[in-house]
Amino acid sequence: MDWKPDKHAEMPVYKQIAAHLEHEIVSGALPPGAPLPPERTLARQYGVNRGTVSAAYEELRAAGLIQSLQGSGTWVSRHLWGVQKVPNWHQYTTGGAFLPALPLVRRIREAGWNPAIINLAKAELATEMIPTLEFERLTGGKMEAIDLGYVHPKGEPQLREAVSAHLRTHYGIAVSSEEILITSGAQQALHLISLCLLAPGDAIAMEGPSYTYSLPLFASAGLRLYQLSMDADGVIPDEMWTLYKKHRIRMVFLNPTFHNPTGTVLSEARRRQLLTVCRELRIPVVEDDAYGALALDEDKRPPLPLKALDSGDSVLYVGSLSKTIASGLRIGWLVGPRAVIERLADAKQQMDYGTSSVSQQLARLALEGGLWERQMERLRPFLTAQRDRMLAALDTHLRQEASWNVPAGSCHIWCRLNTPIDGLDLLEAAIQAGVLMTPGEVFGAEPGWMRLTYSWESSEALEEGIRRLAEAIKKAAPVRLSPCR
Repeated sequence: MDWKPDKHAEMPVYKQIAAHLEHEIVSGALPPGAPLPPERTLARQYGVNRGTVSAAYEELRAAGLIQSLQGSGTWVSRHLWGVQKVPNWHQYTTGGAFLPALPLVRRIREAGWNPAIINLAKAELATEMIPTLEFERLTGGKMEAIDLGYVHPKGEPQLREAVSAHLRTHYGIAVSSEEILITSGAQQALHLISLCLLAPGDAIAMEGPSYTYSLPLFASAGLRLYQLSMDADGVIPDEMWTLYKKHRIRMVFLNPTFHNPTGTVLSEARRRQLLTVCRELRIPVVEDDAYGALALDEDKRPPLPLKALDSGDSVLYVGSLSKTIASGLRIGWLVGPRAVIERLADAKQQMDYGTSSVSQQLARLALEGGLWERQMERLRPFLTAQRDRMLAALDTHLRQEASWNVPAGSCHIWCRLNTPIDGLDLLEAAIQAGVLMTPGEVFGAEPGWMRLTYSWESSEALEEGIRRLAEAIKKAAPVRLSPCR
């Protein structure tokens, strides 16, 4: 490293060292699990005494950013659950507050562009399953004019009416169009919530593991993430009391239906219990329902969304067309109390002056013209066949090395290796074998977990991808889990 502490600065030297190393960790320059130099080595490098480095390391350990074990050295923590010292990117660069994606995520994205790699990490519909939104056919042969000007801050009024009818018919959610904000995909809705309804230093709870853990937008907003434990029936509502008392939780982010990545479905009893707890604590719930429509067995539908069961306006509901129609359409929605929707609509208008009017018009026609229903009739048997093909391949090639769930919906299989392997090591071994998957550490899980997605590749590629993954697992070195973790 070229960096050196300034011994003449007002900030104590040990705090300078701690701040510098924190920056390296948050930016990804020191990835999760990376070893750190011994105290004596770093002291010589920085020209300070060992006690100064020891104090800096102690500061980082207290913040949850590093871990140490006598005889094994010091390394960057493999996850950031419960980190007390909230990173603030403004301390480190004038380039803005939005943090980069996790190093593992960036590596997956980079490798995903290689056409020779079988991609079991890409959570998108296969090209042949994306409907052709022929404008003339959707309008019954009538050429409707598209207004290419700026639309209403909440979204095109006719689309919001169509979304309102869609939610009432298919999800049991009764809301007016004035309680709906059209967003550029579901992720923008989460971004707006984190920036406009929460403040730096606020504590939020989410399932552990969780897809939302992988999003840099929460750390960029200066929020502290705390983990709600899960079992086969989803999150455990009673844990909210303990978590709230200990950390003063301000908001809960949940993906209760076909949870990403585990595939679990929160039972109706727990949904009602969770709503009761959150109402008593006066904590709002953000419900991400990206996969709620993707029940593979039409006769075994999941419970109604939290929003449909909510009688006290405690839930902000997030949905989209990304997993059912097409991710490239970039149409999502946020449902909530009118005052909240108007606050977020104002912020969205400042960001982008509204979601594309062309996309909004196509989305409205798809919802009004029955295309969504026809698409679901195609999608369920396709995803079911894909899931079964991947399960058969896992049984053939990884029966001795791993165990996995059998998802009742969505497009992911959550897999656990019998012998844990560090996520980065496993990912690199998989890339070398010509296959891509998502290590569990991306979602805040311990080493040895991985998410396998079956919606993107062909059925033949799924079989070959699992075979290649089995080869990679046999070649990768197991991780040594320390007793203090």
